[in-house]
Amino acid sequence: MYARSTTINAAPASIDAGVARVRDEVMPMLTGMDGCIGLSMLVDRKSGRCITTSAWQSEEAMRATNEALQPIRERIAAELGGSPMVQEWEIAVLHRDHRSTAGACVRATWVKVDPANLDRAIDVYKLASLPRLEDLAGFCSASLLVDRESGRAVSSVTYDSQETLDGSREAAASMRASTAKDAGAEMVDVGEFELAIAHLRVPELT
Repeated sequence: MYARSTTINAAPASIDAGVARVRDEVMPMLTGMDGCIGLSMLVDRKSGRCITTSAWQSEEAMRATNEALQPIRERIAAELGGSPMVQEWEIAVLHRDHRSTAGACVRATWVKVDPANLDRAIDVYKLASLPRLEDLAGFCSASLLVDRESGRAVSSVTYDSQETLDGSREAAASMRASTAKDAGAEMVDVGEFELAIAHLRVPELT
């Protein structure tokens, strides 16, 4: 399974219109394409950062759509007041305790590792991080996307509400530090988001 993420640093005032556009126009078009298995959208209303991620059954299916989607990305970016940054990923881990509902929030952590050590880092995430994440109140799901060539990776953990996201912050920070050390990973960024669109249909990958 593969994923393509498009990040736009939007004008905060334009976020609601952007979410509506992605939900009502982009998502139906995308999910009608061969190999697409869903879409999600994260928004940070304070900073304006918006991340739309589409999931695909294969790398070939994902890349076959790139040219057709480019003008759509650029149009939405113009409406949101930013420029699109596109990244492609392998979905290394997806674990879902239960599906998210309205009000769900996500904490995303970007890291970088030596590409030669990426498989070890994936194992650390599966064997050490996931069991601890599952114990946190409000845990909904977790995923790990990786770029094997560069060693970049991003973990996204979904919680049922803003309250449970807030309540997990201290434990999550401690967990990130220990996991990064065990995996030999360098933390690049951490962000917290509203899960504005949740329509990913990726099966369990652990």
